Amino acid sequence: MKEYSPKEIEAKWQKVWQDTDLYKTDEDPSKPKYYALEQFPYPSGEGLHMGHMRVYSIGDVVARFRRMNGYRVLHPMGADAFGLPAENAAINRGVNPREWTLNNMERIRREQALLGVSYDWDRYVGTCLPDYYKFNQWLFLLFYERGLAYRKKASVNWCPSCNTVLANEQVEDGRCWRCDSEVTKKELEQWFLRITDYAERLLEGLDRLPDWPEKVKAMQRNWIGKSEGAHVTFSVPECGDEKVTVFTTRPDTLYGVTYLVLAPEHPLVPRLIKGKKEEEPILRFIEEMKKQSEIERTSTDAEKVGYPTGAFAKHPLTGELVPIWIANYVLMDYGTGAVMGVPAHDERDFQFARKYGLEIKQVIWPQDGDAPAEPLAEAYTEDGILISSGPFDGLDNRAAIKAIADKLQEQGLGGSTVNYRLRDWLISRQRYWGTPIPVIYCDDCGVQPVPKEDLPVVLPEDVVFDGKRNPLTTSETFVHAKCPSCGKQARRETDTMDTFVDSSWYYFRYTDAHNETVPFSPEEVNKWLPVDEYIGGIEHAVLHLLYSRFVTKVLYDAGMVQVDEPFKSLLTQGMVLKDGFKMSKSKGNVVSPLEIIDRFGADTARLFILFAAPPDRDLEWSDTGVEGSHRFLNRVWRLIVQNEELFKQEFTPSASLDAEGKELRRVLHKTIKKVTGEIGERSHFNTAISSIMELVNSLYSYPDTADRAIYKEALETLVLLLAPFVPHIAEEMWQMTGRKGSVHLASWPKYDESALVLDEIEIAVQINGKVRDKLVVSANASRKEVEKQALSTDRIQGWIDGKTVRKVIVVPGKLVNIVAN
Repeated sequence: MKEYSPKEIEAKWQKVWQDTDLYKTDEDPSKPKYYALEQFPYPSGEGLHMGHMRVYSIGDVVARFRRMNGYRVLHPMGADAFGLPAENAAINRGVNPREWTLNNMERIRREQALLGVSYDWDRYVGTCLPDYYKFNQWLFLLFYERGLAYRKKASVNWCPSCNTVLANEQVEDGRCWRCDSEVTKKELEQWFLRITDYAERLLEGLDRLPDWPEKVKAMQRNWIGKSEGAHVTFSVPECGDEKVTVFTTRPDTLYGVTYLVLAPEHPLVPRLIKGKKEEEPILRFIEEMKKQSEIERTSTDAEKVGYPTGAFAKHPLTGELVPIWIANYVLMDYGTGAVMGVPAHDERDFQFARKYGLEIKQVIWPQDGDAPAEPLAEAYTEDGILISSGPFDGLDNRAAIKAIADKLQEQGLGGSTVNYRLRDWLISRQRYWGTPIPVIYCDDCGVQPVPKEDLPVVLPEDVVFDGKRNPLTTSETFVHAKCPSCGKQARRETDTMDTFVDSSWYYFRYTDAHNETVPFSPEEVNKWLPVDEYIGGIEHAVLHLLYSRFVTKVLYDAGMVQVDEPFKSLLTQGMVLKDGFKMSKSKGNVVSPLEIIDRFGADTARLFILFAAPPDRDLEWSDTGVEGSHRFLNRVWRLIVQNEELFKQEFTPSASLDAEGKELRRVLHKTIKKVTGEIGERSHFNTAISSIMELVNSLYSYPDTADRAIYKEALETLVLLLAPFVPHIAEEMWQMTGRKGSVHLASWPKYDESALVLDEIEIAVQINGKVRDKLVVSANASRKEVEKQALSTDRIQGWIDGKTVRKVIVVPGKLVNIVAN
């Protein structure tokens, strides 16, 4: 018997697919479209890992299944190729990041091809290539023209070792996520995109994404952080009645304010402490805060630390003076950088006030029952009636929220407003390996965008990678430029863009990957968007997906696309674990996909990773599970090889199948229905494969004397059902059946509901609740017929002999229970 040889088969079919352009995108407009997309990889020096293999295998099943179901499928791939690791490699290895990255991109493409994924490689994009990042710059200029790109001085997380700005999420325990250096705060002129202008639309859009995981939507809602409340303006008499505005969701507690807290970075702080005894300790405290991330400072577990400034603020409605403090938990970049302290009605304020001996003033009283104990043992956060609140005494606190906000509005001291936690998107990075920001600075003309006809602004080669500065600042040819307006000597922006910009629109570029004049043509984009299934890790649930949604809405407003949400359905796959931990070199539990492919073949690797767990759950790696998947493929292979002669024969379907034939037909159509639903509706690939395994068991137990026509049909259908999961062996077996053309262009099998109906069923017969016999009855038998048949069997007659039958209960299709005594 011909042995199953994965290496031989997989190499053979990968070459055939490549030579015949089998997976080139079908453009037939008569077919419904389907856009299947996996998140593209970063081309690191380590190549593919098991997480990659899992996401690509999942996406490939989706694409192949839709193609076989008559869709024109767009299934592209590329590389998210800019980023700090390449620049660090350039510094450490003395190589150019371009060379290092391009080599890695080519390596990953080869490794992806070994998996047998059905990508249209003609649409490949690499974000580090000028023909791609030219349009990063083009889109930046679009944002600039629409007032959505601006420059300002901002306090940023700065890694002195990497010499670059870090996002809050890249600071872990006050240290850089990559090099572990201590992060500091630094004031820099930075470029931002106004994502906050779209905060409400980004929130509203989540309600129109029913096929996104609720967990992901909740994370985005929390990141956007919408709060409805009021602005309240306090004045500071000793600073010439300087105004300090706070945002609060509880204006009903305004009369309970006993102190004000500013962020340590608040611009008013230096004036408040100048020349006072508090100045020196507060300045030291401010320096300490520069080393802590926002996440650390705002953690519920973090100790609340504060210092009095010695200054006072004037209450807007009572005129009372309340002390001004600074504290670690107030952030300059959230809200206004100031909060009002209401310790009687806020748990955090209560703890802070108790710690520092500040006044606690209760202004809400329970509507029914006794008042809280005096002094308060904890903050009173329930609803109630206002007290000690001037003209608002006796008012229900919910009604007082609007009433007090209206009063503030009337007096020009605040009013109702909506606040968002979301901050504008900081895109400036002080590094070389990224998209140059297309801006020129002229002493006479100011900020000048580079004209679109002069794009791309290409990364220069004459740079120094010494790890001490932004390499772009070392390139004389790059820094010196002519002003586009006056033609005088000017200087070019040396910051590059955050790499999240690259990945925020790449799915549009795939639709028109070789367009040299615009990022994409609206006609091509509108043919394919939105992405029907987007597959990737939960770690991108917030930033990448939020930025992609933001960019899509801007392009929608600019009339370039007809969708304002880019991803219709989102599948976030779980991690691959070994010994209970995520695979990592530090834990010594890494299993290489290439090692598994070399030993067992790509089809075995794919089958195991798809069968071992539902795609959204973590998957525990199992060597015995891989071996089991390999044994199963060998079992299927033998089944097809043993019947090669059968496939050469023609059979006339029988008018009436024998019992074995009927049962195999039922199992076959049950399997088709199950696999179709599990792939197409639920993305439960593990249960789909399990159903196919049951069909294989039925085929092995099918008698040689039973109907051959249905047996042959079942074998051919088995190959079709396996094709999305194990494409190489399925292609080889399809040829063995004598079929022409690729199995991956064949039509997906349809199930027949009538085949699922049983002629006869087995039911249990109970006496007084205990099973005493089993009975085979017609599936269409009436209750009376089932009762009569149950009572007439010899076994049951023996059990009820000498007893009186009181009642017979028939549960159709399941059981008969005879009550007798």
